Parts: sequence; structure tokens; C-alpha cells
Amino acid sequence: MDFLSLFLMDFVKQLQSPTLGFLIGGMVIAALGSELVIPEAICQIIVFMLLTKIGLTGGIAIRNSNLTEMILPAAFAVAVGILVVFIARYTLAKLPKVNTVDAIATGGLFGAVSGSTMAAALTLLEEQKIQYEAWAAALYPFMDIPALVTAIVVANIYLNKKKRSAAGESLSKQEYPSPAGQYTSPAGAAFSSAGASVPAGTSFSTTGDYPSPAGTSPSPAGDYPSSRQEYLRKQQSADNRVKIWPIVQESLQGPALSAMLLGIALGLFTQPESVYKSFYDPLFRGLLSILMLVMGMEAWSRLGELRKVAQWYVVYSVVAPLVHGFIAFGLGMIAHYATGFSMGGVVILAVIAASSSDISGPPTLRAGIPSANPSAYIGASTAIGTPIAIGLAIPLFLGLAQAIGGS
Repeated sequence: MDFLSLFLMDFVKQLQSPTLGFLIGGMVIAALGSELVIPEAICQIIVFMLLTKIGLTGGIAIRNSNLTEMILPAAFAVAVGILVVFIARYTLAKLPKVNTVDAIATGGLFGAVSGSTMAAALTLLEEQKIQYEAWAAALYPFMDIPALVTAIVVANIYLNKKKRSAAGESLSKQEYPSPAGQYTSPAGAAFSSAGASVPAGTSFSTTGDYPSPAGTSPSPAGDYPSSRQEYLRKQQSADNRVKIWPIVQESLQGPALSAMLLGIALGLFTQPESVYKSFYDPLFRGLLSILMLVMGMEAWSRLGELRKVAQWYVVYSVVAPLVHGFIAFGLGMIAHYATGFSMGGVVILAVIAASSSDISGPPTLRAGIPSANPSAYIGASTAIGTPIAIGLAIPLFLGLAQAIGGS
């Protein structure tokens, strides 16, 4: 009972924080029809400064710490990012009226990380004076990139299988051996072995069932397929290859991850402590409050997009952040007992798992899975997933950590 009462008291306390207050305030004024608009350029500058500050913190900490301490938490971050995609593939995608590709893209976005959600968690940890490893924020790319890569690869594999299945059904409906020694081509043109006319320049392989290209001589044995199945495999082989590096490269070049990796590099290889203490650190909380206000207004405006897709996305957007967060929290506790990973670090791992990418993820998925419906995955993430992660998951995991740690 003491554990439960302590947890509930901490949970309510987190809900009263100014960070969450600005998020809720943004949703309220948007619901009331306010015409307040924060220019996009200002939002981009704020995001850059917040993530650069987080990167600088992580880089400085990594430079002064033992890198072996990061191995297990980083491995767990990678595992969670990949697992989240497969959870969506085999749960959300199986629900009525949910498109499989849209579900996979949604899983990719929920597996990727929101820099603003992580920034809110770091601020609340500092407000509650909960200790955490400064390098814990550097777990961001270890979860973000694997999630996006996995989603794009899984979606393309699914689409390629669907294409092969459709092509196989189409060919199976066509009659290849025809009566009286005739051969019927896939296009339906009959070729008679008894002397009927054959298009000029068309020759046949001595071992295959398919004609050689016009103007070419019959190919040696083995150059052309001897069955329809082999023909289909050769035709689809190029489409089946999903290139991993371009996906990784696009993720690394995204504005959020670029800013954070820049900060980590500067923290590692330079001495940025003076500019960090005099500029980035003092402005952090004020800038974050503005960003939370903007995200609250955007979340409310995106609610309408979910009406265009299956209502199951609403259920998923509420449940998934908490499920993902609890999985990561459990893995974080393993790292806590195995390597001394702090309870604050466990909270950060859980929060980035509960978050869903709101900056770099959408354009990466649009490029990698163009057939997916942005209204499904962006609407689910921004309208419901992000507010749940910030307003519910952060206080939940903070309260849980405090109750377990007794702080």
C-alpha cells in the first residue's frame, strides 16, 4: 500500500510540472479556436538548440566516462526499436480495416524517438533531482535508426511478396501449352510449331519456355528460365533488394538527429563547456516550454486526420506508448541490476521507447514507404501518441522509478 500511495503522489506531482502544463495549455487554446501561430522557422531553431544542448551534454559525459557502461543499455535500445516495429506488424496490422503497410509505418514512427519528448523527460528528472547518466540521451540514435530501417525493410519485403503473389496468380490464369502443338505467350499471342507465322527476329531458347528478345540469337542453355517460377524469381529479384545504407543515411541527415550528433561530436572532441554553461543550458527550459506549447496545438489540430483511417489507430496510439515504455523499463531494470545503470537512466530508456518521432521520422518513412498513408502514422503519432508519451508515460515512469528507488 505504501508503494502504491507513493507512486500515485509522485504521478500527480509530475502532472503539475510546467513542462506538461504548456503541452496541455497548447491543446486547450487550440480547442478554443485560438489563432496563435508560432512560425515554423522559430520552431526549427528551438528544436536545433534543444537537441544540440542534449548532444553536448551527452558528448561531454561520454568523453569523461567509461564507454563499456553504455554497451548493455545501447543494445537494449536497439532491441526495443526493432521490437516495436514487429509488435505493430503482428498486432495493429491484424486488426479490421487496418492496412498492413500503414501499420508497419506506424510501428516505425512509434519505434523511432521524439527529441522533444526526451527533452521533457530530462527536464523533469532534473526538477525531481533524480540522478541519471549524462550520456543516456545518446541512446537516442541506437533506438531511432534501427526502428526506421526495420520498418522500411519489413514494409518493402511485404510489398514485394504481395507483388510476386499477384504476378503468380496472373500467370497461372494464362494457358501456356495450347492444343495442336501451339505455344501461347504471356501476352496471348499463339506460336504454332506446325509452321504458323512467328514475329520476325524472335527466337527460342533450346532449353527454356520463353522467347529470346527481338534481334538476338537463341541463348545458351541456362540463360533463360525453364519454368514460370524461375522466370518470376528473375523478374522480381531486382525489386526484392532493399538497400539499407540509404535509409540509415537519410536518418542521419534528418534535422533532429543531425543536431544531436553534432552536439555529441562537439562535446567529445572540443571543449564547449563555456558556451554550454553561458548559452545553451540557461535557455533550455524556456525554449522547451515554447516547443511544448506548439506541440499541444499541433496535437489538437491532427486529431481530425485520425477520422480518415480506422479507429483502431486511436486505441493503438493510447496503448502502444505505455506497452513500449514498460518493455524498455523492464530491460532498463536488468541493466540497473547488472551494470549499475541509474534509475534516471532507466526512465530515459523507457521514455524514448514510449515516444514517437515527430521531426525526422515522418519524412524518412514517406521516402522509404511512399505507399503508406501519412494520415495514419503521423496522425496517430502527433495527435495522440506524443501527448500520451509526455503527459502520461513520463509521470508514470518517473513515479515508478521513485517508488522502486525509494527516493
